[in-house]
Amino acid sequence: MYRKTFSQHFPVGFSLNNNSLFISPSGVSGVDTDRESVSVMEGDSVTLNTGVQTNQQDEILWYLNDIRIAKINRDQSKICTDVQCNEGNERFRDRLKLDHQTGSLTITNITNTDSGEYKLHIISNSHSEMIFSVTVHGVSAAERDEVKRKSVKEGESVTLDPSVVRKPNDLMMWYFNDSLLAEITGDQSKICTDVQCKERFRDRLKLDHQTGSLTITNTRTEDSGEYTLLINSI
Repeated sequence: MYRKTFSQHFPVGFSLNNNSLFISPSGVSGVDTDRESVSVMEGDSVTLNTGVQTNQQDEILWYLNDIRIAKINRDQSKICTDVQCNEGNERFRDRLKLDHQTGSLTITNITNTDSGEYKLHIISNSHSEMIFSVTVHGVSAAERDEVKRKSVKEGESVTLDPSVVRKPNDLMMWYFNDSLLAEITGDQSKICTDVQCKERFRDRLKLDHQTGSLTITNTRTEDSGEYTLLINSI
């Protein structure tokens, strides 16, 4: 069986980094601690989103396993990440980005060693804390080669082309986030056989019987996700 995966993202009006994962916690409250579990694939980027708007009276502190990795002081006169915060600590090597407006932290080109507990402290009139438990899953070189990433503006069409030669007896099945979208058997095809699929895509899917490629027309932001093609050669 042959498997190919497309990680599909549909930013609105502009193109975002197409291998980023954005995680938003429920919010910050007084002295409560919000906790989020985050899973990300090795080599991708992840944004730990505070979900709040900070002001110049707030002090932002980020820690990984109790080691400070980023800071914004109250008047924003000192902003640091990684080695700038702790001399000799170069584990991220310019892979950290800090949003000065929200305090959100982005880690690019993430590795297995970046797994751990990320703590955010927001200090103003009160002290708020968020904890992100980040797990990085390893990806083999072969698996990484089989993942294609695409970005497209909302409203445009996109074609997911497997770039394979389809044989007459091949069974090809397209999945969206593990839900069956379409399948081709011989010269027969089925698209959206269940109600949920029909309601989501509403005649916006097209199959090419010769190549097995899938086209999504009039794309929407909710179409973002992982599209997987399985090919069973008989």
